[in-house]
Amino acid sequence: SDGEGESEDPEKKKLQNQLQGAIVMERPNVKWSDVAGLEGAKEALKEAVILPIKFPHLFTGKRTPWRGILLFGPPGTGKSYLAKAVATEANNSTFFSVSSSDLVSKWLGESEKLVKNLFQLARENKPSIIFIDEIDSLCGSRSENESEAARRIKTEFLVQMQG
Repeated sequence: SDGEGESEDPEKKKLQNQLQGAIVMERPNVKWSDVAGLEGAKEALKEAVILPIKFPHLFTGKRTPWRGILLFGPPGTGKSYLAKAVATEANNSTFFSVSSSDLVSKWLGESEKLVKNLFQLARENKPSIIFIDEIDSLCGSRSENESEAARRIKTEFLVQMQG
């Protein structure tokens, strides 16, 4: 069984290196007070992300914290800045910022592996926040016309977001 583990490792390392080049991995220093306006969004994020981290004993049973949050809106409205503020305020989490185009590969099956490795990296660097810019280009609504590759990427995202 030794040979089996070794054969997986180089591939995983290659994918993680590929991701590392595309990911901006940082510990941002953006506080709530740095974000002008967006009070409703800030309050929602505090309730959804910050409170469960600061008071985990309150979020058990049916009150489990959310596993994912979608920030949407036109470009330049502060979505990534807001995500950085959440990362800072959430016990100084590691912030992974990646463009959806960096998760797409021309090789069959590699996009799903990139998604899986992104989430593995985030789990290894807990607490962490993954910010995927332009995710709508990857994960639009399901339709009968979509390619098998698009369907597989979406499925991998859903699997990984479940934890």
